[in-house]
Amino acid sequence: MTATLPRPGVVGSPATPRRLVVVGNGMAGARTVEEILERSAVGQFSITMFGDEPYGNYNRIMLSHVLSGEESDKDIFLNTMSWYRENDIILFAGSRVTRIDRFAKLVHALDADGVTSVTPYDVLIIATGSRSFMPSMEGVNLEDGSLKPGVFAFRTIDDTRGMVEYAQHEHHNRAVVIGGGLLGLEAARGLQAYGLQVDVVHAGGHLMNAQVGPQAGEILRRSVEKLGIEVHLKARTTAILGDEKVTGIWLLEHPQIACDMVVVAAGIRPNVELAVTSGFTVERAIVVDDQMRTIDDDDVYAVGECVQHRGEIYGLVAPLWEQAAVLADHLSGRDLKAAYHGSRTATKLKVAGVDVASMGLQGPERDTDEHLVFAEPKKGVFKSLVIRDEKLIGATILGDTSKVAFLMQAFDRGLPLPVERLEMMFDLGAPTAEVGAAELDDDAQVCNCNGVTKGALVHAVEGGCRSVASVMDKTRAGKGCGSCKTLVCQIVEWAAGDAVQVDPSANWYVPGIPMDKPVLMAAIREQGLKSASAVFAALAPGGAEDAKSKMGLASLLKMMWDTEYIDERDSRFINDRVHANIQRDGTFSVVPQMRGGVTSPDQLRRIADVADKYDIKLVKLTGGQRIDLLGIRKEDLPAVWADLDMPSGFAYAKSFRTVKTCVGSDFCRFGVGDSTALGVAIETKFQGLESPGKLKLAVSGCPRNCAESLCKDVGVVAIDGGRWEIYVGGAAGAHIRKGDLLATVDDPAVVMTLTGRFMQYYRQNAKWLERTYAFVPRIGIDTIRAIVVDDSEGIAAELDAAIEEAVAAYRDPWKERAEPVTSGQFRTALPLEVLPQVPVR
Repeated sequence: MTATLPRPGVVGSPATPRRLVVVGNGMAGARTVEEILERSAVGQFSITMFGDEPYGNYNRIMLSHVLSGEESDKDIFLNTMSWYRENDIILFAGSRVTRIDRFAKLVHALDADGVTSVTPYDVLIIATGSRSFMPSMEGVNLEDGSLKPGVFAFRTIDDTRGMVEYAQHEHHNRAVVIGGGLLGLEAARGLQAYGLQVDVVHAGGHLMNAQVGPQAGEILRRSVEKLGIEVHLKARTTAILGDEKVTGIWLLEHPQIACDMVVVAAGIRPNVELAVTSGFTVERAIVVDDQMRTIDDDDVYAVGECVQHRGEIYGLVAPLWEQAAVLADHLSGRDLKAAYHGSRTATKLKVAGVDVASMGLQGPERDTDEHLVFAEPKKGVFKSLVIRDEKLIGATILGDTSKVAFLMQAFDRGLPLPVERLEMMFDLGAPTAEVGAAELDDDAQVCNCNGVTKGALVHAVEGGCRSVASVMDKTRAGKGCGSCKTLVCQIVEWAAGDAVQVDPSANWYVPGIPMDKPVLMAAIREQGLKSASAVFAALAPGGAEDAKSKMGLASLLKMMWDTEYIDERDSRFINDRVHANIQRDGTFSVVPQMRGGVTSPDQLRRIADVADKYDIKLVKLTGGQRIDLLGIRKEDLPAVWADLDMPSGFAYAKSFRTVKTCVGSDFCRFGVGDSTALGVAIETKFQGLESPGKLKLAVSGCPRNCAESLCKDVGVVAIDGGRWEIYVGGAAGAHIRKGDLLATVDDPAVVMTLTGRFMQYYRQNAKWLERTYAFVPRIGIDTIRAIVVDDSEGIAAELDAAIEEAVAAYRDPWKERAEPVTSGQFRTALPLEVLPQVPVR
């Protein structure tokens, strides 16, 4: 079945627009159309686009964020279907172009239903992009040619959705990523979000060898392995094992690895088959001139990853944006002399949680080149600069990117370099990231992912955008990998000055629902919403679910509804699903409760017996006066809980954790209060209390403060005269803060009341993941004291009743989860030794 579109009137007449056809609806093709629309006169072109995927244009860079759950797949679309309609663009989504007849100027396409179409053009742009490279391996496909279940490429939104669905299965526990480049490391980090143990298998000698040198690659490997990702270098995969689905991989000259899924991220290759079959000159990619015109046909252009320009192929987005701008200038007639001369590639990214910047050369090429290197492997920091003739021609930065703003300017613009070269690496006088906002040239590119300059950001502010979010929406800056957000904020604040506005979303409790916490809670109670999905359906724009909001909503709903809360497993992290703390090797840690740090010989014997019986790898005393059993396999968790016969210590949850105590007045000659008894009483009452963030408490028997009460979320200190001081908002982790004095009381019972009342006020008013050390300064200790101690708002009785209701609803999850929720909940992958032995062929 063939449908031929009618040819319009005379080409070039005032009443007849030129027929522009774009083959490819990816980032390069759609960006080129955007640039053309911005430059061209109304009615200058009638535009038709073809895309293989049945969607609008989306940001492929953000797929790793979708995989990790940081973004929803709905959030990464750059151009929705309405954008095409609003700009009178005919989009053939899910339609593959099979042939270009450049003599008849016709494009032949085939859609998913097998319907062919023939579309005439006056001007054609080929933007077919690239595809995932699949190395030669046995066992990749089933007999029908489809990928074996558990094998994934990582290129499209459908690939990502399939990976997420597969990784969420309870009986899938280990994944292998083939490829240690940017995409492979991002895939590995994303899969960890589902509780999977992840191995990266890389054929090269060091990670990210296309962007960084061996020394930086080694430091990057250490940083990646600290995240719990095992790295195998110089390892070539020869086979994927398993008859019906993946059970492991076979490595040449390496041990085999048992796994449940394999993600292939071994690079990309230009999509040039269409160009080859249609008679265009193709070397490594489609050969184009400086106007992005194919060398075979003056009316056919090409742009993006499918292009070879002056012998170079570019896989980063910034060069693609430059190509799109030149092509749009040329086609629209704005600048017929516009020419693309190639790109100096520079990028700043966050790769698997590690800040990486790379530009130009990795190392010196001439004897006269200066090469500065600083390495601090333990901290994951590496800096390499290459200077030639007083110009920066290369830089590689890992871990500490505070100087990257200046280095990119120096690399792109040829800025004068300081005589003291160390000023380029450290803040010794050269421009820092903070002052770089004012010093950047207007044409300096801030967002590499979307090609946004400082001038574009300033123009958006001058055009009326006064908040960071509105500028980002207007320009798309920061909508890619996100590494430029800090600089975007600085530029917006610098450009807007006193007129800068706080983004409304900054006060939302979760990003997917436009309400602050009090309004959200009121709506939930009014409508009786008791599950995360019900909240999304009723309160989210368009009823859309947001992955980043699920855990925060689940915590809030459990706090509000207690036993009436409807649990949905996809709203919880792996730790909360199996009630243990996942470790870097995929095993789990179990911390039984020891109220106030007090234990007994019987409990210690049981812990010792469990450690022997289940081959516990490490028995560790924690800072909260508990015993941590590490290295427990998932399938052993129910049996470990049963044999311990002790309550959960909630070391895995956003909840009330521990009460640390000293020995107090019963034994210590300095003690003036029974801290142990009070600590045990507090922990017994409030154990497992759901909270926006962790709650760590302590009770000290005298002002010597041996239990470190002054740096806890709630700390209690006994003082002379039988009195007790209550401190709140302290911290002793990554943030150090002495708690603020809430009250001084005479009765331990009042301590219990005020402790519960403060925690309930915090539970009801804190942001998701906001610890008390941030909450207390934000609200103000005077305000908190007035509400919690003096009852200035008349809600003390409500807070007391709410905390009592929460306490009454406590259930020990180790008792409730003695049986798995699903048959595969506590199942892990087969050990290596039971895999079938498949020979290498």
